Amino acid sequence: MTASEPSPRIFRFAPSPNGRLHLGHAYSALLNADLSARAGARLLLRLEDIDTTRCTPELEQGLLEDLQWLGFRHESPVRCQSRHFADYQAALGALIEEGLAYPAFMTRGEIRRFAEGFAEREGRPWPADPDGAPLYPGLDRALAPSEREGRIAAGEPYAWRLDMEAALARLGEDLAFVEWDDEAQVSVRAEPGVWGDVVLARRDVPTSYHLSVVIDDALQGVSDVVRGRDLLPSTSVHRVLQALLGLRAPRYRHHDLILGADGRKLAKSRGDVSLRAFARSGLTPADIRRMVGLSASTPASL
Repeated sequence: MTASEPSPRIFRFAPSPNGRLHLGHAYSALLNADLSARAGARLLLRLEDIDTTRCTPELEQGLLEDLQWLGFRHESPVRCQSRHFADYQAALGALIEEGLAYPAFMTRGEIRRFAEGFAEREGRPWPADPDGAPLYPGLDRALAPSEREGRIAAGEPYAWRLDMEAALARLGEDLAFVEWDDEAQVSVRAEPGVWGDVVLARRDVPTSYHLSVVIDDALQGVSDVVRGRDLLPSTSVHRVLQALLGLRAPRYRHHDLILGADGRKLAKSRGDVSLRAFARSGLTPADIRRMVGLSASTPASL
């Protein structure tokens, strides 16, 4: 490739191997495949398996088998996040060094009780993030270094959190991301403040979804992130981290979700019908494409 030739576009599908794939995963995988094929782009598979307790080798193998049956073709090798914790720790270390991350000691239960106490005292709810969890109160931001070190040394559970106020003050600019579809692309204003001080890593897991996904997308040169609309709010956090770490931001396309009969998005945890069950019942990959609203005649791979 010469310097004058444009870099190829790169798409990726990034599921977590913590359960069998369902129709929602099939739609996202096939849409990535179709869009990348249409663009003459590369297509990657990444396994987001930072939760090494729930993500097992057996489930990973099952996921790969489901994708193979579906006709999803991707480049090798597959990037597994659990094998790259050092990449995420390096990024976290840079944020800590810049004073943009701090150890926070309140547990989820303590945060919930704090929020409930605030509501009782003030007669109004404590703010919640887009996922519905109460925002971290930020009580540990101002702890003296000696107290932080002592509590960590004593074995207290903690998480590394992004100091969102400091991060936004550091950036000193309006953040936005590009959202595109078949008709046009638009600039969308990022609103990371609604998340408060998000978790970047925990004592027992050296990264988080937010941190690992932006590092992976940058290291893999991903140009186009195509994922479910439920992750649209998270993109604001990702833009902050990209800006702080000097990473190029991809374009985004947040697709509609495949919903169950009850109107809720499909979920592994609720035991929604898996692709394996559909295959065993005699359905074909072409049937799956029709079920998720894609043309059965459109090639699903490069």
